[in-house]
Amino acid sequence: MNVLILIHVLSAIVGIGPTFFAHLLTRPNKNVDELRIAMKYMKLLEFFPKIGGSISVLTGIALFLLGEYGAFTQIWLLGSLILYILIQIIVIGFITPSAKKVIEWLDLPENHELTGSPPEEIQSALVSIYRLFYLASSLGLLLFIFMILKP
Repeated sequence: MNVLILIHVLSAIVGIGPTFFAHLLTRPNKNVDELRIAMKYMKLLEFFPKIGGSISVLTGIALFLLGEYGAFTQIWLLGSLILYILIQIIVIGFITPSAKKVIEWLDLPENHELTGSPPEEIQSALVSIYRLFYLASSLGLLLFIFMILKP
């Protein structure tokens, strides 16, 4: 059981971890060169939430089924699941499409040589991504609080 808990905690950290520093990559007012580098790292970091989050959910379900945690409707347990789902909705449903829009703009042949500030539309997408990452990391912090302070 302790090994399962260890896997669960580590996968949760790996799964949600990138959310806590993604703000550094998505700060608005970047020039195009900085934006290219940031988007390259964002694409690389997408792997961790997919794998870590999936393992965390599976081990969480296994822990619930194998352990004696009481009713599923407890606020810390149900709340943790709801927070995780909300984080996934924010990242997959809102951040990923906006980031894809920025990446597609960067990949346009006419933008390969640009070095100044990106256009207002791209800046606006970055502001949106930046704010959504703050929301997702706030929910992630609350998720970890629920998991640490569980009865």
